[in-house]
Amino acid sequence: MTATEIHHLYWRAGFGANPFVVNTLLKERVQVVDQLFEDSKAVTYLNIDLSFMDGITQKRLKDQPQLAQKIKKESRKKLENLNTAWIDRLVHPKELLREKMTLFWANHFVCKENHVVFAQKYNNTLRHYALGDFKAFVKAISKEAAMLKYLNGKHNRKRQPNENFARELMELFTLGEGRYSENDIKESARAFTGYNHDFNGNFKFRAKQHDENLKTFFGKTGNFSGDDIIDIILEEKQCATFISTKIYCHFVNPKPNLEHIEAMAEVFYKDYNIEQLMRFVFLSDWFYDKHNIGVKIKSPIEYIVGMANTIPMQFERPKDLLKIQKLLGQILLAPPNVAGWKEDKAWIDANTIMVRLKLPSVMLNNAMISLKEGDTNIKADLKRLYLKKNKGKLPFRIKADWHKFLSDFENISHHDLTTFIIQGAINKGTADYIETLNTSSKKEYCIQLMSLPEYQMC
Repeated sequence: MTATEIHHLYWRAGFGANPFVVNTLLKERVQVVDQLFEDSKAVTYLNIDLSFMDGITQKRLKDQPQLAQKIKKESRKKLENLNTAWIDRLVHPKELLREKMTLFWANHFVCKENHVVFAQKYNNTLRHYALGDFKAFVKAISKEAAMLKYLNGKHNRKRQPNENFARELMELFTLGEGRYSENDIKESARAFTGYNHDFNGNFKFRAKQHDENLKTFFGKTGNFSGDDIIDIILEEKQCATFISTKIYCHFVNPKPNLEHIEAMAEVFYKDYNIEQLMRFVFLSDWFYDKHNIGVKIKSPIEYIVGMANTIPMQFERPKDLLKIQKLLGQILLAPPNVAGWKEDKAWIDANTIMVRLKLPSVMLNNAMISLKEGDTNIKADLKRLYLKKNKGKLPFRIKADWHKFLSDFENISHHDLTTFIIQGAINKGTADYIETLNTSSKKEYCIQLMSLPEYQMC
């Protein structure tokens, strides 16, 4: 593989590559891809300190309203800890591809949960199945406490079926809009009746609340369970095509190529093995086509983590990391709705692009974002949210490990540093501008490269 191909692979399967990674991976493509998957075979679950729940029972919360309020408040604080712990995991992954896939699935099987115990459990379910059997994955998601709460599954009873999960299961999770009838929704909802969870978030099937009568779904009739419905859905090749399309648009190119997606669907439909599908993508010649390199706008999380992957940094105040996520429009564990975040061009508007262009200097060089009269770079509501009174600046306390950066890139020329930082083609205007940059300091040069529009792409 060429260095350009390795950079491309590691931006899509991870968050960029440093010189050490590139130098050790200048091998045959199959060897590089095999190593990527081998390194992600294990599953390292993400666990934060949840000892505040020790000794807490449902009865205690019911009998002690003040304790219930205290626990609810603490849970919301712990969600912030889970958020920053997740980003730290993305910056320092033990299983790189598994973590990148976990991030992808979090915006596919979208769920928002304020109970931190359930949220952490759900996040680890995504991580567990991220490269595994998609059929088992969907079944596990249908039984997660967080999802049962989010889409009202726990309120789905035989006398009063709730259709929320059944609808989103087909529309957002497996088939896509318009691939089912309203009757299919009603009948499948009946199959999921009785799904519930206990106080600790473990799945509980309430048999008395389950509709045992015959259901007719996708032309088949039987006393179907929720798992049966998922089996029937996955018999439709449209499911393989739908998932392949989402993976193509996220990992390859936002503009779908129907021929390549069909080839992916053929692989995926055989056994719904996620690892085999991703291996097929990363080994395909078309994945490395120049038309697919540097054409995807980084999500805010990719942008933040990618920057930290190049220049190791530590946030002295964890809340600063939350502020930056909010500024850029993506807060982990807080999706906007059940459809999740729209990607690519949706990440950029007149406000966020200016914040992105200024953020490297603010984070890494103690610069300030000007907010003088007439400055339209940041919305007024963001000023109120994040600016210290009468300061007119956006301060973040971040320690950047420039010693590590300079050590990593010691033998890298300024020209080669540009290819490490910027993915894909650079337009002539930007190329001419880069030629004018001061090269006396790699630190300053790197910050200036990260402040270019092209750095938004991967």
